[in-house]
Formats: sequence, structure tokens, C-alpha cells
Amino acid sequence: MTRFVPRTLFGQMVLILLAGLLVSHLVGTLIYASDREHAVRMVGGFGATQRIANLARLIDEAPADWRNRIVAAVNDPTLRVTLSPQPPAFAEAGPDTDFLPIRQYLAEQLPAPLVDRLHVAVAPAGPPFMHAAHHMPMHGPPWMPPPGTWRGLQAAMQLNDGQWLAFATAFPSAGPRASWAFFVPMAVMAVIVVLASVWAVRRVTTPLGVIAHAAERLGHDVNAPPIAEAGTREMRQAVQSFNQMQARILRLLDNRTRMLAALSHDLRTPLTLLRLRTENLQEAEERERMLATIGELDAMIEASLNFARDQATAETWRRTDVTALLASIIDDMADAGMPVSMTPAEPVVLECQPGALRRALTNLIDNAVKYGQSARAAIVVSPLAVRIDIDDNGPGIPPAELQRVFEPFHRLEQSRSRDTGGTGLGLPIALSIVQAHRGDITLTNCPDGGLRASVSLPR
Repeated sequence: MTRFVPRTLFGQMVLILLAGLLVSHLVGTLIYASDREHAVRMVGGFGATQRIANLARLIDEAPADWRNRIVAAVNDPTLRVTLSPQPPAFAEAGPDTDFLPIRQYLAEQLPAPLVDRLHVAVAPAGPPFMHAAHHMPMHGPPWMPPPGTWRGLQAAMQLNDGQWLAFATAFPSAGPRASWAFFVPMAVMAVIVVLASVWAVRRVTTPLGVIAHAAERLGHDVNAPPIAEAGTREMRQAVQSFNQMQARILRLLDNRTRMLAALSHDLRTPLTLLRLRTENLQEAEERERMLATIGELDAMIEASLNFARDQATAETWRRTDVTALLASIIDDMADAGMPVSMTPAEPVVLECQPGALRRALTNLIDNAVKYGQSARAAIVVSPLAVRIDIDDNGPGIPPAELQRVFEPFHRLEQSRSRDTGGTGLGLPIALSIVQAHRGDITLTNCPDGGLRASVSLPR
């Protein structure tokens, strides 16, 4: 069953509201149908009772030779009237509390002499309810429901001359509970309530989506602008807390950059003194080794400072032709005598930080030339992303090291030489820049040899 439950908060809230709306409509329908049937029976009963009372007074006050003609004139399929010297035989009827007010109302409408000799019975259902009326036709007007669905009222009273005046009538039920006249308004109301509920739920849950988007954006760009505070009080508090967290992260990165800059400055002074003293050594071979080590330390300090500065610096985003950007990098390196090439491609325009992206691609192409003898770049465009593949002719990387090479200061080449092993920050810097563009870098060993670095950027 859980697979049919929406995964989003918006979907679950809408589902809960729809379930509540359905239950309330069903309960309301049952209550309405029950009350409607009771109301229809009571209104019909009071109307028929008033008619019986009027006819009873008229016939009681009319001359004896007019009574039969009056009875014949008022008889119809909805009201059976009989006049006989004997009391009519009433059908058996059980108690019905719905008709107790009708009995009382009939007694109030009749003169006192008639009330003293009044007999009233209520039949639960069925055709004519007095044996004296069985000869009457069973059909009525076309708008009346079948007699089997009616409840009946029987009344008999003895007139002042001793004759018995009897009435038999039937009250229509509320009719079928399911009808277009009922369901159409209910459906219209349900649609209006559903639309209003969806709008309200969307309005309440939208700030959550804004916070989720901002959190994802923060993972790529810590310098993103803060979120505007809007929505309910709880949502405003959540947005305020998120903005405060982002501000603390920015302060942390700024403090780290300042610390690295201070360390770089403080370390360069003793390194300079150490280099001066080393140059005064008499033994040339030992002097060169020490100077190389000092140069390596200086390069690592400079690379660390650049790495921290790049993560904290915010470059302006603008629409850039990535194909032209990559071609310019290839042309510059080819002019410098490097064995690089690029497969021709159509222009691809993306929203990016061109300076940072240029540095990331330059690091990847430079690594391909340095460790793989050559670099071949190609652009593959899909509806959702742009992929830049950089292939080399090197030995590749052991599978266990494909992810570890993105760790800062991790080098496959274990020597201390900067010329052969680098500082171990080229790939981490490139990955940090690409991830800031909501992309990723993957390294794969080609089946024919060599390594492929694939840069995926969303469109």
C-alpha cells in the first residue's frame, strides 16, 4: 500500500485533505438523506392531515343528502374517502413516532364531537390501508412513486348522524437518494474545496521547497544570496535559521582563508632565511637538494592558499559558450607546444563562472598531458547535460584510486619531486569548481588504454 502513497509532503497533505473531504461528504450525504426523508414524510403528513380535517368539517356540516356527492367528488387516487353506517376495519399498524405529531395535529383541527369519536392508524407501507377502499384504483398521477414505497395514514370518525367517515391516504417517500439534482451541487462544491485545498497546501509547502533548493545551492555556492523570509511564522524561523547558518559558514571560510594567508606569510619568512643559508653551503649536491625541498614547501603553501581562496571567492555568473571556452584553452596549450587536440563541436551556451571553469578544465587537460603524454577533448551534448571528455594515452589509474585522487594532497606518484608528483591539489580544485556549477567529474579507465576525465554540467 505504501507505494501508492505520495512521497512528497505536498502530495501527502493533499491526500489527507481529499480523504477527509470524501469521508465528510459521505457522512453528510447519509445525514442529509435521512433528514430529507423524515422532512418529506412530515410535510406530506401535515398537508394530508389538513386536507382530511377540512373535508371532515365540510362533510359533517353538510346536509345528509349532499354527503355522498361530496365524498364522490373528493375521492381520488391520493385520498380515498368512504361513508358507511359501520365503522371501517383498520389494517394493523405498528407504532411510528414520526406520526405522533400528525395525530395530535389532526385532533386539534377537528371539532370536539368528532375528536371524541376519532380513530387514527398509521400503516408502515403498502397499497390502500382500509378494506373499504380496496375497490379503488391503485394507480395515481404520473409524478407519484409506486404505492409500495409509501407510508399510509388512516383516519375514521363518527359523524353526528351516526355514519362513519373514513379516510385513507398515502405519503410519498423522499424518493431515490441518488439524483443529479443532489450530486451535481455536491460535485461542484467538492471541486471548489479541492482546488482551494491544493492552493492552500501549495502555499504552505512552497517555502519548504525554497529552503531545500537553497540548501542544495549552498553546497555548490556558499556566496549565494540569503533567502527572503516569507510564509508562516514557523517557516520564517526556519528561513532565518538557514540564513544564519549560511552566514556562519561564510565567516568560517573567511577565517580559514585569513588563517592560511597568515600562515603563508609567516612561513615564507623562515623559508626565505632557510633558502639564504642553504645557498651558502659549500657542497653543491646537498645545496641543490635542500633548495628543491624548500621550493616544494613554498609551492605547497602557495597551492593551499589558492585552493582556499578559490572556494571563498565569488565570481559573477554569466552565459558563456563552453565550446569556445574549451577551444581557447586547447589553442593556448597548442601554441605552447603541448600535444593537445579537440573534436569540433557546435556552440553550447551555459550559465557559469567562466574564469573558474577555465581553471578546472585547464587543470584536467594539464594532468592529461603531464601523466598521459597527450590530451584529446570532446563535447557531448544531451537534453539535460553537457559532458566534456578529456582522454589521454597514459597507463590509467588503479580502480581503488579513482576516487581518492580527488582528496587534497593525495598523489599517485610518491616521490617528493614537484615536477613528477605535483602538489596533489589540481584535481580537488577542479572538482570543487565543477561541483559549484552543480556538476561532477568522473574518472574511468578506457578499454584501449588511457584515462578519461568526464566533466558533466547541467543545462
